[in-house]
Amino acid sequence: MGNTFGNLFRIHTYGESHGKALGVIIDGCPAGLLIDEAFIQSELDRRKPGQSKITTQRKEADEFEIVSGVFEGKSTGTPISIIIRNQDQKSKDYSHIADKFRPSHADYTFQTKYGIRDYRGGGRSSARETVARVAAGAVAKIFLRHHKISFYAYVSQVGSLKLDKDYTQLDLTKTEDNILRCPDAEMAEKMIELIDQTRKNRDTIGGIVTGVIQGVPAGLGEPVFDKLHAEIGKAMLSINAVKGFEYGSGFEGIKLNGSEHNDAFYMDNNVVKTRTNYSGGIQGGISNGQDIYFNVAFKPVATIMTDQESINEDGGTVTVEGKGRHDPCVVPRAVPIVEAMAALVIADYLLISVTNRI
Repeated sequence: MGNTFGNLFRIHTYGESHGKALGVIIDGCPAGLLIDEAFIQSELDRRKPGQSKITTQRKEADEFEIVSGVFEGKSTGTPISIIIRNQDQKSKDYSHIADKFRPSHADYTFQTKYGIRDYRGGGRSSARETVARVAAGAVAKIFLRHHKISFYAYVSQVGSLKLDKDYTQLDLTKTEDNILRCPDAEMAEKMIELIDQTRKNRDTIGGIVTGVIQGVPAGLGEPVFDKLHAEIGKAMLSINAVKGFEYGSGFEGIKLNGSEHNDAFYMDNNVVKTRTNYSGGIQGGISNGQDIYFNVAFKPVATIMTDQESINEDGGTVTVEGKGRHDPCVVPRAVPIVEAMAALVIADYLLISVTNRI
């Protein structure tokens, strides 16, 4: 199922949406790292359900337990196992789809591939799986603090409402000031209103999360198949509901000529910098020391609170009723997931870079 991600800093996640628990095994975390459990919990709190009127009302504390790999508060270099137990499953909410395929869900493809599926909330294909990623990403962030590498993600678009500023024009420290996680308060209110109205209409809506990584040294990434931006793209596209990824100038870059798009180098106190950053901090698949920035597009949540026509396992036409507790828009809770996956990639490639040189 591809439950493992990473090379040297490697994670393996397990668990289902309505199972007893979810968790992650982190292999390759350097020994001697002071594990800040309060920080890990704060990251999980940013992702957990039931935060506000614009998120699912499932109530999960998402409290975690470290069961291995940490002694006297520090990593030992052995695998770190973290478990998060489910507490608010309502599996009966899904009994009506036990033999039905929900439109745009993984029900049909799971059944076709494996011949069996956990229909309760989507089982392994549920976005609840990402709680394990956020826990692992928090450990990666703790490791990367020592290298002065920081991560910021924020909601930059909901439906047709889009911020007209890039990240350099925003105060990213204000991202957590509202329930949407958009650092522009005025636009955040408009986006919240749109999501809330969509929820009242028993529908869903998509959006974009912008990610920014600062402090990455030059030289991370491999120049051919394992380019840094390719790995970040893989990480983002592995997140539930993601439909698109772009970095640097992305698709907008095609509107520029080469003379406009090229990032000119210059020296600033013996540090190599570029006057523009259309490259998004990556050139030739390798980081160049500038900020890495990217956009991640999330589709409207597939579960809507209105009836839809579909088929069952026998191929018969059926009606899928709109039931359960779901987000009308995933982007507010996706912000910490985007940061976590980015941190896992950078932690991995930082360790790889050490092995590539004498």
